[in-house]
Amino acid sequence: MATAKYRNRLPQLNGTVMLSDGGMETTMVFHKNIDLPFFSATHLLRIENGEQIICDYFKPYIEIALASKRGLILGTPTWRASPDWAAAMNYTPAEMEKTHRRAVALLAEIRNAHETRSSPFLISGDIGPRGDGYVPGAQMTADEATDYHLPQMELFASTEADMITALTLNYVEEAIGIARAAAAAGMPVAISFTLETDGRLPTGQSLADAVMQVDAETKVAPAYYMINCAHPTHFADAVANGELWTRRIKGLRANASCMSHAELEACTELDVGDPVELGGQYRALQVSLPDLCVFGGCCGTDHRHIAEISRQIAA
Repeated sequence: MATAKYRNRLPQLNGTVMLSDGGMETTMVFHKNIDLPFFSATHLLRIENGEQIICDYFKPYIEIALASKRGLILGTPTWRASPDWAAAMNYTPAEMEKTHRRAVALLAEIRNAHETRSSPFLISGDIGPRGDGYVPGAQMTADEATDYHLPQMELFASTEADMITALTLNYVEEAIGIARAAAAAGMPVAISFTLETDGRLPTGQSLADAVMQVDAETKVAPAYYMINCAHPTHFADAVANGELWTRRIKGLRANASCMSHAELEACTELDVGDPVELGGQYRALQVSLPDLCVFGGCCGTDHRHIAEISRQIAA
């Protein structure tokens, strides 16, 4: 088992405000007209000038972080790069390992070129669910999820990645397995659930029950929790009562659109929503979620949304 050598290097655990990027995949597909097979940004590391595209993508987020003197979390384009997705994209295990290492090394180059004392940068090894991000189809047990995700965790642990962020999780057993795998690899992990318009996981479980179950069954292994790929109007009521479990939620990466997952899946055009309104909704959520310190975006968001969020949130 690797030592937890990174756990005390996460400034957000001490309340430092950290920004992240917006929706990389939707930016590439709808704004850059880049085809991403299986909606996987990992493909960028396979195409000509792909590394430069990634660097150019992060430039405005770097500028926002530096101008606001806030930190920045640089996420690897590996949300869909676990073994099943890699196989679907015809990657060999050796190719996928090389891709992960190059992704982290590229972000390390960006960090080394731009990080300042007032704007700390972190590298997050981003992972996603084994299956669909919206639909909890063939669900694993927690033990199966640990076995499935552990190799990717151990790979990130052998790089310069500072942490793991598990995004768009839609059922609790996979979250438990990921938290256990990250602990075994010695990596701090942020567990991020996606929610439906009623503020519940796609399985129907409440966010409160999901957070408390993961903590109970992993001995509070996650560094913190997040919500992503849902609009603030979908979950504001679910976190409004200030119960103790809400103090575990430190990050938001909301969608630009208030449409449901089903409606988004059917869309042929990108709904970018209203960046100013979204910034105000993030600010309002700080009242019920006072421990929020990681602020980014998901589907439909880009640097304009993050700029507004950064402008409007309280320090």
